[in-house]
Amino acid sequence: MLCLDIFLNVTRRISAAGAALLVLLPLAATPAAAQPAAEARGLPTLAPVVNQVTPAVVNVSVVTRTPMEDNPLFRDPFFRRFFNLPDRPQQRKEQAAGSGVIVDAGRGYVLTNHHVIRDAEQIIVTLKDRRSFPAKLVGADPGTDIAVLQIPAQNLSALRIGDSDALQIGDWVLAVGNPFGIGQTVTSGIVSALGRSGLTVEGYEDFIQTDASINPGNSGGALVNLRGELIGINTAIVAPSGGNVGIGFAVPSVMARAVMEQIVRHGEVRRGRLGIEMVDVTPEVQRKLRLPSLDGALVSDVEDGSPAERAGLREGDVITALNGRAVRGWSDLRARLGLTPVGEEIELTVAREGGVQRIRVRIAPPQTASAGEVQAVRAMPGLRVVEIERGSPLHQRLRGGGLVVAAIDPGSRALQAGFRPGDIIYAVNRRRVQTLAEFEALLKGTDRGHTIGLLRGDFNLTLVLR
Repeated sequence: MLCLDIFLNVTRRISAAGAALLVLLPLAATPAAAQPAAEARGLPTLAPVVNQVTPAVVNVSVVTRTPMEDNPLFRDPFFRRFFNLPDRPQQRKEQAAGSGVIVDAGRGYVLTNHHVIRDAEQIIVTLKDRRSFPAKLVGADPGTDIAVLQIPAQNLSALRIGDSDALQIGDWVLAVGNPFGIGQTVTSGIVSALGRSGLTVEGYEDFIQTDASINPGNSGGALVNLRGELIGINTAIVAPSGGNVGIGFAVPSVMARAVMEQIVRHGEVRRGRLGIEMVDVTPEVQRKLRLPSLDGALVSDVEDGSPAERAGLREGDVITALNGRAVRGWSDLRARLGLTPVGEEIELTVAREGGVQRIRVRIAPPQTASAGEVQAVRAMPGLRVVEIERGSPLHQRLRGGGLVVAAIDPGSRALQAGFRPGDIIYAVNRRRVQTLAEFEALLKGTDRGHTIGLLRGDFNLTLVLR
């Protein structure tokens, strides 16, 4: 990664003409207003862009409650009654810090990561000018790790959301955030890769990879181009030590904007159903179908009676574009379908038998269980479910039973954990569940947390409960 120190060392060793060239190259993409200041000082600088961006990047401080470690004897009901101890495990308050980006100054909307505000009892947003405001959680989407906050503040600075689809590998970027809680920090680098996926088990992933330094606390901060436009929300790092090693990831701005629009409108992201299963195109499939590249998503199964089947999609089709935009692979298509609102009609470009077809299909609501008794889940406050009726189409699709989330109480633990109405719960800790009694028993089986296997729309997700 080139940095200012490298530029300065190089410019001291080369001719005046070469130095002028080096000054102009990194500034070619900067705003016109930024160039006179840089040229007047005779040095390459990103300061004008930084001055434009940093007022819109905020510190997000959260207070959460977590169970306290205790003696195993305290978990024994008889022991608790004998010593008059409370039935519920004691909890302690914890504070954590992350970052956020103001994207709407008029309405006070702030984008951040879901994992920054997860389980938060209190959220405080602090601006660069040191003003602090309590923040309201408008909504969050665990699948994309995006959350929207709102603050009651005036005279805010907001970042313009850029087009992350226009990014190219090698583009210069800046990362702005609050690493380790030490205060606002700016780092620089390039776009190292695009369309990264497979980092989490539940996400709708299409990450921008960058070598701009991203550390704990940067989560929710801004990734910007040299025009000062927001092109990503910093979300993750890959490092054995938990610190920066030059591999950081950001949610693309196009995805973050789509999530924000649904959250502002509905309070959540409402994902629908197409009714297909997909895999990546392999070299063998490419040769067999005479495809020009390995790009695209191979349809491996089409659900009976689904929107996909009614529209004419078949097993063996290769989806190469969605609404005219090329599809890199199944995870790319999965992420984009996951952000398509229920009821919207999409156009799929499909390679089939040596030809190309365009198929229009409307995204349908998630499947629901047959009418049954809505029951509260005692082990997960706020969650109400319906057992899937044996022999129903949904039972056949799952090749077994499960539970459909019928309703979730606002502000409840279930909502904070990531459950959404319409989710189909089929496993806990990799063990299949078909009844509410089985679900309750497995939730009480360990104090180490749980992984919940569920189906949301067309896609399998895993929620981690702590």
